[in-house]
Amino acid sequence: MSERDAIFERVADQIRPFNKKGIPLTDGTTFAGDLEWDSLTVMDFVAAVEDEFDILITMNMQAEIETVGQLVDSVQKLVADAR
Repeated sequence: MSERDAIFERVADQIRPFNKKGIPLTDGTTFAGDLEWDSLTVMDFVAAVEDEFDILITMNMQAEIETVGQLVDSVQKLVADAR
């Protein structure tokens, strides 16, 4: 399993409690469109991801992240930068 695949699985684990409709997760799954998350759900989810990976996702980054794949790529970069 690649590092990206491992990060995807950990992100997916964080999404599951917020995925009320059981939407299948892919790199292209959108938070607003597919998962239908409101801003409060996004904030709670971001906090969970930050805790899981011990990273900080800035508001500017959050504004640019629309899909699960984009989030996984951003988390992978933040984790690598923190090393």
